[in-house]
Amino acid sequence: MPFARLMHPASLLRIRTARQRLARQVTMKAMTSPVRHLPGASALVLDSPHSGTVYPADFSHACEFRVLRRAEDTHVEKLYDFAPGLGVHWIEALFPRSYLDVNRDTTEIDVELFDEEWPGPVATDPTVLSKVRLGKGLVWRTTDEGVPIYQRKLSVAEVQARIAQCWQPYHAAVARAIDTAHAQHGYSIHINCHSMPAVASSYSTDFPGEEHADFVVGNRDETTSSPALGMLVCEHLRELGYSVAYNHPYKGVELVRRYADPDAHRHSIQLEINRKLYMNEETLEPGDGFDALKANLRSLTERLLHTDPRLL
Repeated sequence: MPFARLMHPASLLRIRTARQRLARQVTMKAMTSPVRHLPGASALVLDSPHSGTVYPADFSHACEFRVLRRAEDTHVEKLYDFAPGLGVHWIEALFPRSYLDVNRDTTEIDVELFDEEWPGPVATDPTVLSKVRLGKGLVWRTTDEGVPIYQRKLSVAEVQARIAQCWQPYHAAVARAIDTAHAQHGYSIHINCHSMPAVASSYSTDFPGEEHADFVVGNRDETTSSPALGMLVCEHLRELGYSVAYNHPYKGVELVRRYADPDAHRHSIQLEINRKLYMNEETLEPGDGFDALKANLRSLTERLLHTDPRLL
């Protein structure tokens, strides 16, 4: 019997992950696109904006790489890699969220980062700026632990280039997928896929130190999806034995806000997964619970593929 067949599935996944990590240590210039978009045929759209591990050569960060990597929603794209085979539309950012966070509006600018005045509009609403105050605007100033990412000021030109190369193509892909799904089926269900630490870090949310549930389902207080669809997701996960929080501490941010219109049958939900369910948060290696969680996410995906929110 081959040695690989005797190994635990989690061990095999760790080996594959290490090989993939080495293979993906390339610069953005070597990539044909910073966004992976696999069109589907169903009404369901999944996107993973924060699982990217391709660190561009022009990042020039000052903090340690192992510290910076903790900002990733590590392995989320692997948890859902079955989705395209089910006809789901899939969009994935290959660049890291700490380089540019596509789950922010382009007005969520941290002006303290620059060596010159930002020429574009800057958000002024205190609620919108809550993430900016934590150092988590469009371009991050600090890690979740408050560690400064840069020891330099950024130029306007380099951030504008990040917007053009990363933000714009990512949002174009999400918008195109949702428009296509809606046009073909008369409705769309968009799940914005994330992961979260087991315990909130000091600069990650307005609730530092809070122990997170297994899942957080967010629809911006039922403004980006119908209440019935939000509760369907919550109840399905609870039936699988998970603890589920609803709209706390994560309600959903730009990607669900921008593309949702429940009255027009365009539904968007942010889904946060507790990393303790599938990985070691210190080593970033997949854990023994990875395969079971993946199977349950497939169960949820299949439930949504057979759900018409107009009938709920």
